[in-house]
Amino acid sequence: MYKDIDKVKNALLSMQRLPWEQGVAAQAFLELGDREMVILMAKEAVLRQSDDGRLGLIQDYDYVTDSAANGEAVFYSAKLTGDQKLKEASDKMVSYLLEKAPKNKDGTLYHLISKKQIWVDSMYMAPPFLSVAGYYKEAVNQIIGFRKALWNPKKKLFSHVWDDDINNFAPKDLWGVGNGWAAAGMTRIIRTLPINMTEEKKMLAGFVKELLDGCLAFKRDDCLFHNVIDNPATFVETNLAQMIAYTIFRGIAGKWLEQYYLPFAQNMQQATYKKVDKFGLVQGVCGAPHFNRPGTAPEGQAFFLLMEAAAKEL
Repeated sequence: MYKDIDKVKNALLSMQRLPWEQGVAAQAFLELGDREMVILMAKEAVLRQSDDGRLGLIQDYDYVTDSAANGEAVFYSAKLTGDQKLKEASDKMVSYLLEKAPKNKDGTLYHLISKKQIWVDSMYMAPPFLSVAGYYKEAVNQIIGFRKALWNPKKKLFSHVWDDDINNFAPKDLWGVGNGWAAAGMTRIIRTLPINMTEEKKMLAGFVKELLDGCLAFKRDDCLFHNVIDNPATFVETNLAQMIAYTIFRGIAGKWLEQYYLPFAQNMQQATYKKVDKFGLVQGVCGAPHFNRPGTAPEGQAFFLLMEAAAKEL
Protein backbone atom coordinates (compact mmCIF):
# COMPACT_ATOMS: atom_id res chain seq x y z
CA MET A 1 0.00 0.00 0.00
CA TYR A 2 1.12 3.56 -0.66
CA LYS A 3 3.35 4.72 2.19
CA ASP A 4 1.52 7.99 2.92
CA ILE A 5 -2.04 6.82 2.40
CA ASP A 6 -3.23 8.75 5.47
CA LYS A 7 -2.25 11.94 3.67
CA VAL A 8 -4.42 10.94 0.72
CA LYS A 9 -7.32 10.30 3.12
CA ASN A 10 -6.87 13.62 4.88
CA ALA A 11 -6.67 15.48 1.58
CA LEU A 12 -9.96 13.89 0.56
CA LEU A 13 -11.66 14.80 3.81
CA SER A 14 -10.51 18.41 3.47
CA MET A 15 -12.34 18.85 0.17
CA GLN A 16 -15.81 20.28 -0.33
CA ARG A 17 -18.04 17.60 -1.82
CA LEU A 18 -21.13 17.50 -4.01
CA PRO A 19 -23.46 14.47 -3.75
CA TRP A 20 -21.56 11.98 -5.91
CA GLU A 21 -18.25 13.13 -4.41
CA GLN A 22 -19.55 12.47 -0.90
CA GLY A 23 -20.76 9.08 -2.08
CA VAL A 24 -17.58 7.88 -3.74
CA ALA A 25 -15.57 9.15 -0.76
CA ALA A 26 -17.74 7.10 1.60
CA GLN A 27 -17.32 4.07 -0.66
CA ALA A 28 -13.56 4.43 -0.43
CA PHE A 29 -13.66 4.35 3.36
CA LEU A 30 -16.11 1.44 3.23
CA GLU A 31 -13.72 -0.64 1.15
CA LEU A 32 -10.81 0.34 3.39
CA GLY A 33 -12.77 -0.98 6.37
CA ASP A 34 -13.15 2.33 8.23
CA ARG A 35 -16.70 1.74 9.45
CA GLU A 36 -16.83 4.74 11.75
CA MET A 37 -15.97 7.15 8.95
CA VAL A 38 -18.55 5.52 6.69
CA ILE A 39 -21.25 6.00 9.32
CA LEU A 40 -20.30 9.64 9.81
CA MET A 41 -20.38 10.32 6.08
CA ALA A 42 -23.68 8.46 5.71
CA LYS A 43 -25.25 10.53 8.48
CA GLU A 44 -24.19 13.72 6.72
CA ALA A 45 -25.67 12.53 3.44
CA VAL A 46 -28.94 11.77 5.22
CA LEU A 47 -28.93 15.15 6.96
CA ARG A 48 -28.95 16.70 3.49
CA GLN A 49 -31.53 14.38 1.92
CA SER A 50 -34.16 16.13 -0.17
CA ASP A 51 -37.89 15.55 0.20
CA ASP A 52 -37.93 13.45 -2.96
CA GLY A 53 -35.29 11.09 -1.56
CA ARG A 54 -32.01 12.25 -3.11
CA LEU A 55 -29.12 12.06 -0.65
CA GLY A 56 -26.39 14.56 0.10
CA LEU A 57 -27.79 17.69 -1.55
CA ILE A 58 -26.01 20.91 -0.59
CA GLN A 59 -27.73 23.21 -3.10
CA ASP A 60 -30.53 23.21 -5.65
CA TYR A 61 -29.48 20.28 -7.78
CA ASP A 62 -30.63 19.19 -11.23
CA TYR A 63 -28.98 15.77 -11.17
CA VAL A 64 -30.93 12.51 -10.86
CA THR A 65 -28.46 9.70 -10.20
CA ASP A 66 -25.51 11.39 -8.45
CA SER A 67 -27.13 11.23 -5.02
CA ALA A 68 -27.48 7.46 -5.25
CA ALA A 69 -23.70 7.14 -4.92
CA ASN A 70 -24.35 7.75 -1.21
CA GLY A 71 -26.84 4.93 -1.01
CA GLU A 72 -24.38 2.13 -0.36
CA ALA A 73 -22.82 3.87 2.64
CA VAL A 74 -26.25 4.71 4.06
CA PHE A 75 -27.51 1.15 3.49
CA TYR A 76 -24.52 -0.45 5.22
CA SER A 77 -24.53 2.11 8.02
CA ALA A 78 -28.17 1.28 8.72
CA LYS A 79 -27.26 -2.42 9.00
CA LEU A 80 -24.23 -1.75 11.18
CA THR A 81 -25.98 0.58 13.61
CA GLY A 82 -29.62 -0.51 13.50
CA ASP A 83 -30.49 3.18 13.09
CA GLN A 84 -34.03 3.33 11.71
CA LYS A 85 -33.49 6.82 10.28
CA LEU A 86 -30.65 5.55 8.15
CA LYS A 87 -32.76 2.64 6.91
CA GLU A 88 -35.63 4.95 6.04
CA ALA A 89 -33.24 7.25 4.17
CA SER A 90 -31.86 4.32 2.17
CA ASP A 91 -35.36 3.12 1.33
CA LYS A 92 -36.34 6.64 0.29
CA MET A 93 -33.37 6.83 -2.10
CA VAL A 94 -34.39 3.50 -3.64
CA SER A 95 -37.97 4.68 -3.99
CA TYR A 96 -36.81 7.79 -5.82
CA LEU A 97 -34.84 5.75 -8.35
CA LEU A 98 -37.60 3.23 -8.92
CA GLU A 99 -40.69 5.42 -8.85
CA LYS A 100 -39.89 9.13 -9.23
CA ALA A 101 -36.68 9.57 -11.21
CA PRO A 102 -37.15 10.48 -14.90
CA LYS A 103 -36.37 7.68 -17.37
CA ASN A 104 -36.46 7.04 -21.10
CA LYS A 105 -39.04 4.78 -22.80
CA ASP A 106 -36.92 1.70 -21.98
CA GLY A 107 -36.81 2.61 -18.29
CA THR A 108 -33.18 3.79 -18.33
CA LEU A 109 -32.45 6.56 -15.86
CA TYR A 110 -31.80 10.06 -17.12
CA HIS A 111 -28.94 11.91 -15.49
CA LEU A 112 -30.73 15.27 -15.28
CA ILE A 113 -34.17 16.39 -14.23
CA SER A 114 -34.28 19.23 -16.74
CA LYS A 115 -33.03 17.34 -19.83
CA LYS A 116 -33.68 13.92 -21.30
CA GLN A 117 -30.05 12.89 -21.24
CA ILE A 118 -28.33 9.57 -20.48
CA TRP A 119 -24.81 10.01 -19.09
CA VAL A 120 -22.13 7.38 -18.72
CA ASP A 121 -21.49 8.71 -15.18
CA SER A 122 -24.81 7.20 -14.10
CA MET A 123 -23.49 3.68 -14.63
CA TYR A 124 -21.54 4.14 -11.40
CA MET A 125 -23.94 6.31 -9.44
CA ALA A 126 -27.19 4.34 -9.35
CA PRO A 127 -27.00 0.66 -10.46
CA PRO A 128 -24.45 -0.46 -7.83
CA PHE A 129 -26.65 0.90 -5.06
CA LEU A 130 -29.73 -0.77 -6.53
CA SER A 131 -27.84 -4.06 -6.45
CA VAL A 132 -26.68 -3.55 -2.86
CA ALA A 133 -30.27 -2.78 -1.86
CA GLY A 134 -31.45 -6.06 -3.41
CA TYR A 135 -32.87 -4.80 -6.71
CA TYR A 136 -30.52 -6.97 -8.71
CA LYS A 137 -32.48 -7.25 -11.95
CA GLU A 138 -33.12 -3.53 -12.04
CA ALA A 139 -29.40 -2.85 -11.56
CA VAL A 140 -28.52 -5.13 -14.47
CA ASN A 141 -31.29 -3.71 -16.65
CA GLN A 142 -29.99 -0.20 -16.05
CA ILE A 143 -26.53 -1.23 -17.23
CA ILE A 144 -28.05 -2.78 -20.35
CA GLY A 145 -29.94 0.45 -21.01
CA PHE A 146 -26.90 2.66 -20.56
CA ARG A 147 -24.86 0.41 -22.81
CA LYS A 148 -27.53 0.45 -25.50
CA ALA A 149 -27.49 4.25 -25.53
CA LEU A 150 -23.77 4.96 -25.18
CA TRP A 151 -21.62 2.02 -26.30
CA ASN A 152 -19.31 2.54 -29.30
CA PRO A 153 -18.66 -1.02 -30.55
CA LYS A 154 -15.94 0.05 -32.96
CA LYS A 155 -13.80 1.71 -30.29
CA LYS A 156 -15.03 -0.56 -27.44
CA LEU A 157 -15.63 2.55 -25.37
CA PHE A 158 -18.56 4.58 -24.07
CA SER A 159 -19.55 8.00 -25.34
CA HIS A 160 -20.34 10.57 -22.68
CA VAL A 161 -23.92 11.78 -23.19
CA TRP A 162 -26.94 10.76 -25.29
CA ASP A 163 -29.73 13.36 -25.58
CA ASP A 164 -33.23 12.12 -26.42
CA ASP A 165 -34.44 15.67 -27.10
CA ILE A 166 -32.08 16.07 -30.06
CA ASN A 167 -31.81 12.34 -30.84
CA ASN A 168 -28.04 12.59 -30.86
CA PHE A 169 -24.94 12.56 -28.68
CA ALA A 170 -24.20 15.66 -26.63
CA PRO A 171 -21.23 15.16 -26.62
CA LYS A 172 -20.06 11.95 -28.30
CA ASP A 173 -16.55 12.23 -26.81
CA LEU A 174 -15.06 9.05 -25.38
CA TRP A 175 -14.35 10.70 -22.03
CA GLY A 176 -11.74 8.89 -19.97
CA VAL A 177 -13.21 9.23 -16.50
CA GLY A 178 -16.65 8.44 -17.91
CA ASN A 179 -15.35 5.10 -19.10
CA GLY A 180 -13.78 4.65 -15.68
CA TRP A 181 -17.18 5.23 -14.06
CA ALA A 182 -18.63 2.54 -16.33
CA ALA A 183 -15.90 -0.01 -15.60
CA ALA A 184 -15.95 0.53 -11.84
CA GLY A 185 -19.74 0.63 -11.68
CA MET A 186 -20.15 -2.72 -13.41
CA THR A 187 -17.41 -4.14 -11.21
CA ARG A 188 -19.26 -3.08 -8.07
CA ILE A 189 -22.43 -4.76 -9.33
CA ILE A 190 -20.65 -8.03 -10.11
CA ARG A 191 -19.41 -8.09 -6.50
CA THR A 192 -22.92 -7.78 -5.06
CA LEU A 193 -25.08 -9.95 -7.35
CA PRO A 194 -26.23 -13.18 -5.66
CA ILE A 195 -24.63 -16.48 -6.57
CA ASN A 196 -27.66 -17.65 -8.54
CA MET A 197 -27.28 -14.81 -11.06
CA THR A 198 -24.30 -16.43 -12.76
CA GLU A 199 -25.43 -15.55 -16.28
CA GLU A 200 -25.81 -11.89 -15.39
CA LYS A 201 -22.39 -11.87 -13.75
CA LYS A 202 -20.89 -13.49 -16.84
CA MET A 203 -22.55 -10.93 -19.09
CA LEU A 204 -21.31 -7.97 -17.02
CA ALA A 205 -17.83 -9.45 -16.82
CA GLY A 206 -17.84 -9.65 -20.62
CA PHE A 207 -18.89 -6.02 -20.83
CA VAL A 208 -16.05 -5.02 -18.49
CA LYS A 209 -13.44 -7.01 -20.41
CA GLU A 210 -14.49 -5.41 -23.70
CA LEU A 211 -14.20 -2.00 -22.09
CA LEU A 212 -10.80 -2.76 -20.57
CA ASP A 213 -9.52 -3.83 -23.98
CA GLY A 214 -10.90 -0.64 -25.48
CA CYS A 215 -9.15 1.50 -22.88
CA LEU A 216 -5.85 -0.37 -22.98
CA ALA A 217 -5.62 0.16 -26.73
CA PHE A 218 -5.07 3.86 -25.96
CA LYS A 219 -2.79 3.53 -22.91
CA ARG A 220 0.19 5.87 -23.05
CA ASP A 221 3.76 4.74 -22.44
CA ASP A 222 3.55 6.35 -18.97
CA CYS A 223 0.54 4.09 -18.20
CA LEU A 224 -1.86 7.05 -18.11
CA PHE A 225 -4.53 8.14 -20.59
CA HIS A 226 -5.71 11.28 -22.32
CA ASN A 227 -8.83 12.99 -20.98
CA VAL A 228 -10.67 12.05 -24.19
CA ILE A 229 -9.24 8.59 -24.58
CA ASP A 230 -8.76 8.57 -28.34
CA ASN A 231 -7.74 12.24 -28.65
CA PRO A 232 -4.04 12.88 -27.88
CA ALA A 233 -4.66 16.64 -28.16
CA THR A 234 -6.50 16.51 -24.82
CA PHE A 235 -4.62 16.66 -21.52
CA VAL A 236 -3.02 13.66 -19.84
CA GLU A 237 -5.26 12.53 -16.99
CA THR A 238 -4.58 10.44 -13.85
CA ASN A 239 -7.91 9.16 -12.60
CA LEU A 240 -8.83 6.76 -15.39
CA ALA A 241 -5.66 4.78 -14.63
CA GLN A 242 -6.76 4.48 -10.99
CA MET A 243 -10.28 3.44 -12.00
CA ILE A 244 -8.99 0.81 -14.43
CA ALA A 245 -6.49 -0.51 -11.88
CA TYR A 246 -9.32 -0.78 -9.32
CA THR A 247 -11.45 -2.68 -11.82
CA ILE A 248 -8.67 -5.10 -12.70
CA PHE A 249 -7.68 -5.78 -9.09
CA ARG A 250 -11.33 -6.47 -8.17
CA GLY A 251 -11.89 -8.62 -11.26
CA ILE A 252 -8.87 -10.81 -10.57
CA ALA A 253 -9.71 -11.13 -6.88
CA GLY A 254 -13.25 -12.09 -7.89
CA LYS A 255 -11.93 -14.69 -10.37
CA TRP A 256 -13.87 -13.26 -13.30
CA LEU A 257 -10.89 -11.55 -14.93
CA GLU A 258 -7.76 -13.21 -16.29
CA GLN A 259 -4.31 -12.75 -14.76
CA TYR A 260 -3.25 -11.30 -18.12
CA TYR A 261 -4.59 -7.93 -17.00
CA LEU A 262 -2.69 -7.77 -13.70
CA PRO A 263 0.57 -6.18 -14.97
CA PHE A 264 -1.44 -3.39 -16.57
CA ALA A 265 -3.07 -2.59 -13.23
CA GLN A 266 0.20 -2.75 -11.32
CA ASN A 267 1.91 -0.43 -13.78
CA MET A 268 -0.96 2.04 -13.60
CA GLN A 269 -0.87 1.88 -9.82
CA GLN A 270 2.83 2.77 -9.83
CA ALA A 271 2.21 5.58 -12.33
CA THR A 272 -0.41 7.13 -10.05
CA TYR A 273 1.92 6.96 -7.05
CA LYS A 274 4.12 9.47 -8.86
CA LYS A 275 1.18 11.87 -9.04
CA VAL A 276 0.67 12.21 -5.27
CA ASP A 277 2.20 15.40 -3.92
CA LYS A 278 3.60 16.09 -0.44
CA PHE A 279 0.12 17.03 0.86
CA GLY A 280 -1.48 13.78 -0.31
CA LEU A 281 -3.25 15.40 -3.26
CA VAL A 282 -3.51 13.22 -6.35
CA GLN A 283 -2.51 15.62 -9.09
CA GLY A 284 -3.46 15.56 -12.76
CA VAL A 285 -6.92 14.06 -12.40
CA CYS A 286 -9.83 15.53 -14.33
CA GLY A 287 -10.10 18.49 -11.99
CA ALA A 288 -12.97 19.87 -9.93
CA PRO A 289 -15.06 21.94 -10.10
CA HIS A 290 -15.50 22.13 -13.88
CA PHE A 291 -13.69 18.94 -14.97
CA ASN A 292 -12.21 20.60 -18.05
CA ARG A 293 -8.55 20.67 -16.98
CA PRO A 294 -6.02 18.63 -15.01
CA GLY A 295 -6.13 19.30 -11.29
CA THR A 296 -7.44 17.67 -8.12
CA ALA A 297 -10.87 16.31 -7.20
CA PRO A 298 -12.53 14.29 -4.44
CA GLU A 299 -13.21 11.47 -6.90
CA GLY A 300 -9.51 11.37 -7.76
CA GLN A 301 -8.62 11.00 -4.09
CA ALA A 302 -11.35 8.41 -3.55
CA PHE A 303 -10.31 6.24 -6.46
CA PHE A 304 -6.71 6.23 -5.31
CA LEU A 305 -8.01 4.79 -2.03
CA LEU A 306 -10.36 2.37 -3.78
CA MET A 307 -7.47 1.17 -5.95
CA GLU A 308 -5.34 0.56 -2.86
CA ALA A 309 -8.14 -1.24 -1.04
CA ALA A 310 -8.67 -3.51 -4.05
CA ALA A 311 -4.95 -4.24 -4.45
CA LYS A 312 -4.75 -5.39 -0.81
CA GLU A 313 -7.20 -8.23 -1.50
CA LEU A 314 -5.05 -9.94 -4.12
